[in-house]
Amino acid sequence: MEHKTRSMIVEAGKRIVETGLAAGTWGNVSARIDNRHLLITPSGTDYSTIRTDDIVLVDIYTLEPKGKQNPSSETPMHAAIYRMRPEIYGIIHTHPQYGCTVAAARKEVPPILDDLAQLIGPSLRVADHALPGSEKMVKVVTEALEGRNACLLANHGAVCLGRTLDEAFTVSMIVEKACKCYIDSMLIGGAVAFSEEEALEMHKMYMETYSLKDLQEKQRLAGI
Repeated sequence: MEHKTRSMIVEAGKRIVETGLAAGTWGNVSARIDNRHLLITPSGTDYSTIRTDDIVLVDIYTLEPKGKQNPSSETPMHAAIYRMRPEIYGIIHTHPQYGCTVAAARKEVPPILDDLAQLIGPSLRVADHALPGSEKMVKVVTEALEGRNACLLANHGAVCLGRTLDEAFTVSMIVEKACKCYIDSMLIGGAVAFSEEEALEMHKMYMETYSLKDLQEKQRLAGI
């Protein structure tokens, strides 16, 4: 399972570059492999050259790394999310253009799209500004993610969660789509959002019913 997960992380890193969600060495990707350990991209390594043995094994509780590379500086944030959310098996931190625009404006995106409500939750919050890798970053991100599968980081980027790494990537794409639609809608008078009650119902239906069959197959293939 560990070797397969390493390969999936390498592939996810290449995908976020190819889709414009990050560039060069920016952002990071991780996956939980059991209740105690995660695998995460190394610090300062270009996604185009990263290899499976560059991925770093880290203890979720002690943050002790095992590997020849240093883990991403955002490892404490990833580990805290896995501790808080036992159902999450993949996390992708991106620096997308539209997501960063909304993050710089520090605007919470309301539930203006059905897929935003379904995959992310009743809104896309913006976590308070914090220095990357800091204890404050861990605190503000875990708070912003309460009841949601993604949040923006003020003046920084986005953090996206999934019950598989593939789902985390899909969430990353939805975040960027939602932010673009939010910005574009401001040019024609502003978006009209669903009610919070409708958004919560859509999220619950997707997470507990609609996505389950596909999720179970993806988890089987991923060895979860």
